[in-house]
Amino acid sequence: MTLLRRAFLPSMADLLAFEAAARHHSVSRAAEELHLTQSAVSRQIRQLEAQLGTALFHRVRQRVVLTDAGRVYAADLQGVLQQLSAITQKAMAFSSTDGLLNLAVLPTLGTRWLIPRLGGFMALHPEVTVNFAARSEPFDFAGTPFDAAIHFGTPHWAGAVCEYLMHEEVVPVCSPGYQSQHGIHTPQDLARVVLLQQSTRPTQWSEWFELVGAPTSLALRGPRHEQFAMIAQAAVSGLGAALLPRFLIEPELAAGSLVELSDTVLTSGDAYYLVYPEARAEAPLVKAFRDWVVGESGGVNAKS
Repeated sequence: MTLLRRAFLPSMADLLAFEAAARHHSVSRAAEELHLTQSAVSRQIRQLEAQLGTALFHRVRQRVVLTDAGRVYAADLQGVLQQLSAITQKAMAFSSTDGLLNLAVLPTLGTRWLIPRLGGFMALHPEVTVNFAARSEPFDFAGTPFDAAIHFGTPHWAGAVCEYLMHEEVVPVCSPGYQSQHGIHTPQDLARVVLLQQSTRPTQWSEWFELVGAPTSLALRGPRHEQFAMIAQAAVSGLGAALLPRFLIEPELAAGSLVELSDTVLTSGDAYYLVYPEARAEAPLVKAFRDWVVGESGGVNAKS
């Protein structure tokens, strides 16, 4: 079986020559990109065609035009090469360097809360390099380079430890101009304005209106955004009122570009957790980051 599979694997050099010529529709430009002669690229393409038993190009004067088989093969090959590049980068990320910490974080939390505070961690551990990747849903740590993740939801993650960080205090906000334009002075006034919706928290407005005793029939209307950062910017731009975690919009509240519209706070039953594989629980870097981020989040809880 192994020999049969190898029989269907052309050389990487032949594949790269074909892919470059197909992308550029030119053997000469492929040769320039690959730092080869035109004759070398042409020879590699002929070798590939001989192995496949079909023509991949029509030669038209100074140009090469993909055959039907060549067009299909080129499209599939480009996807395979991109995948090969991605998995190679992933393997490289498994470096044994002691000072490397790979984190998967929620996009808005990472941008607006974690990264602005990260200088404190770096001051304690100047030898550490912290890499970030955005992840919004739970994943299997096996086969990924991540040492830890920050997750919003419940403390359940297969094969991992969940350390509580904080709950959200969600408050209704809008720009001062939008408040003035629409005369928003009471919770009931919000029932007649545009409500900016967070697509992963579809019931938040209903829950908040119920909390203040206002009608909830219109709570689901309004444009939807995938991330809190998008909603915050939409609110600052005067596109509507938003329900946002207070700790994620501290700069806007301090600058006055957003104003709170009510003292009533909605606290979600879900929370933020630092999550890391059980096998990494005693890793020095994971422990160091855990201690620091739990301490940082304690300040948020103290304000809540």
